[in-house]
Amino acid sequence: MGQVRPFAGAPAAGEPMVRIRGLTKSYHGKPVLQDIDLDVAAGSVMCIIGPSGSGKSTLLACINHLERIDGGRLWVGGELVGYREQGGKLHELPERQIARMRQRIGMVFQHFNLFPHMTALQNIMEAPVQVLRLPPEQARARAMQLLDRVGLAGKHGRHPAQLSGGEQQRVAIARALAMEPRLMLFDEPTSALDPELVGEVLAVMKDLARSGMTMVVVTHELAFAREVGDALTFMDGGRVVERGAPRAVLADPREARTREFLSRVL
Repeated sequence: MGQVRPFAGAPAAGEPMVRIRGLTKSYHGKPVLQDIDLDVAAGSVMCIIGPSGSGKSTLLACINHLERIDGGRLWVGGELVGYREQGGKLHELPERQIARMRQRIGMVFQHFNLFPHMTALQNIMEAPVQVLRLPPEQARARAMQLLDRVGLAGKHGRHPAQLSGGEQQRVAIARALAMEPRLMLFDEPTSALDPELVGEVLAVMKDLARSGMTMVVVTHELAFAREVGDALTFMDGGRVVERGAPRAVLADPREARTREFLSRVL
C-alpha cells in the first residue's frame, strides 16, 4: 500500500487531539447531550458504543461543528472548534473559518454520499482541487495513491453504481483522507453494508489506526472495538456512562447500565 501522511497538523505536546468539557446540546428543549467530558489522545482510536438515540452521532457532529453546541467547550488540536471565546462567552466564527477547520477533520458517514456522476477517482480528487486548490495532476496522484491504500487501485474509473457498498465506503474513506485530516470521525461506517462486506471496510480502518491516525469511531462492531480501540466509551441518554480500556469494559463493565446493554448485544 502507498504511504500517505496521516494528518496535516497535531496538538501541542501532551495535549489530547480532542478535548471536550461540559458539552451540552438540545433539540427543541430536549437534551441530547448532557455534560459530556471526553479526551481523545493524539494517535489513538476512541470507540463509542451505545443504544440508538444515545447521542453518539450528535457528538460526532458537534466535533465537526455540523451541529452547534449549547454549552461547554470543544477543542481539536488545541483549537476551539467553531467559536472564539471572549469575556467568557462563545461567539460563532464566520462560515469560512469554520470550513477551514473542517478541512482538518475527516468524516465518514453510514451512507457513502459519493457523487453518482463522478468516477471513484474524480470523487476523491474533487475537494483537493476545488477546496485546497491543488493542481489536478497532484490531486490525481494523491487520489491514485489513496485508492491503492484502500485496495481499489484497479477501480479508479468506475462510478459508484458499479461498486459494491463496501467499495463505495472505501472510496468515501479515501475521499476523506485526500484532505490530509488530523482527525477522522466514523459514524457507524459499516451499518449500511451487507455482512460479507463489513470486513473489507474494517481492514482499511485497522490500517489507518496502525498508521497513527487519530480516530473517533461510533460503532456496533464490538470485536473491532476490542481489537483496535485504545479507549471505549459507552453512552446512554446523552451521557457518558462508562469509559475505559475496551477489553476491560467489554469483559467486566463497572456500571449496571453498561452490563445491561452488553448482555443484549454480545
